[in-house]
Amino acid sequence: MKSGGFLNIKRNWAGVACCFLLFTAVCLVLANVKGAFRSSGHPELGLLFFILPGMAASFLTRGEEVFKPLIGAILAAPLCLVVMRWVFVPSRSLWQELAWLMSGIFWCALGALCFLFARSLIRRLRHK
Repeated sequence: MKSGGFLNIKRNWAGVACCFLLFTAVCLVLANVKGAFRSSGHPELGLLFFILPGMAASFLTRGEEVFKPLIGAILAAPLCLVVMRWVFVPSRSLWQELAWLMSGIFWCALGALCFLFARSLIRRLRHK
């Protein structure tokens, strides 16, 4: 292993850990304040907050990878489901919560893709 090999491993998995923690935080915050978005008439707007963990994790991930943030979100989803079912009073069925979490994973991956797209545009503009 090269001398900087351990740092590369830490840098590669930092995106997974960041996405795991931020996805869990966003999930728990949205589960706790669900009335705020429902009263506005647009409860699906809360899902847009899942873009932020994907963007942050993509920033920390080395290279042009979207899979590390996606792995972090996929690993966080079961924990979020268990916490939402045991800690908070469930207002939706299990299938609705699973669908909501899958939508969160989608938006998280979309956030990672948006960050990679913006970074590639900035790099392209700098080289011109």
